[in-house]
Amino acid sequence: MDHQGFLYGYSSVAIAASLLLGILLFNELGFRLGRYVQEKTDDELKALTGAIQGSVLGLLALLLGFTFSMSMQRYDNRSMALIDEANAVGTAVLRVQLLPQELQPQANDLFKHYLGLRVEVGTIGLNDTQTRARFNNETAQVQAQLWALAMKAAELDPRPVTSGAFITALNEVIDSQGKRNALLQMQVPEVVLLLLFVVFMSSGAIMGYSSGLSGKRMFVPVMLVSVLITLIVFIIIDLDRPKRGLIQVNQSALVELYEAVAATKDVR
Repeated sequence: MDHQGFLYGYSSVAIAASLLLGILLFNELGFRLGRYVQEKTDDELKALTGAIQGSVLGLLALLLGFTFSMSMQRYDNRSMALIDEANAVGTAVLRVQLLPQELQPQANDLFKHYLGLRVEVGTIGLNDTQTRARFNNETAQVQAQLWALAMKAAELDPRPVTSGAFITALNEVIDSQGKRNALLQMQVPEVVLLLLFVVFMSSGAIMGYSSGLSGKRMFVPVMLVSVLITLIVFIIIDLDRPKRGLIQVNQSALVELYEAVAATKDVR
């Protein structure tokens, strides 16, 4: 069963916009607090506040780099898993020609149906658990039919260079489908994102507090830094949202294979 965290139910654009408003709000609160204690704070404490501000911003940069690396790696893994699945299915489709002649039409029909299911399920969000469960069950049924056909082929022609080669390819198809499904569930832990958000807000507050102590508001630099950090956070969240964010894995490899298999079948 697909399980997503709390944040997955919200749009990445809405989360990024909320973060931007949040950091600006905390910056304003920090500025007003800094202005309030300005006269009670000596130069040494102001310098110490500047050092703490640099440390917090350094921690934020570290977390941004770490989290971006995690989300990018997961996106790359999902992309490679789709390509591996397309290659595995393509190889199995070619090896259908090694099966006994009477089994080839059925195998082609099953692979056409299988590819159609894999392409269509790729457009369904992970939060639509009922629809995805239905597609996964139907996919498992087609896999079972293909495996039964492979066993029948092995009885008719037990040679490893014919039926054996097809069985090996079919096994890779099943493994690649399971691997791709597993990678869809591997995302950046939500606690890491929440920690990033806390440090994000704290950075806005400490920048505002430091400005308040100096008595000078730095609106343009703070706004620029806030917008840039928000954009990076948006990319991190969007990369980590399979089937939901704006940045999606390109399914053209599977789609082109499906179209090629369908066209070949239509010609026959």
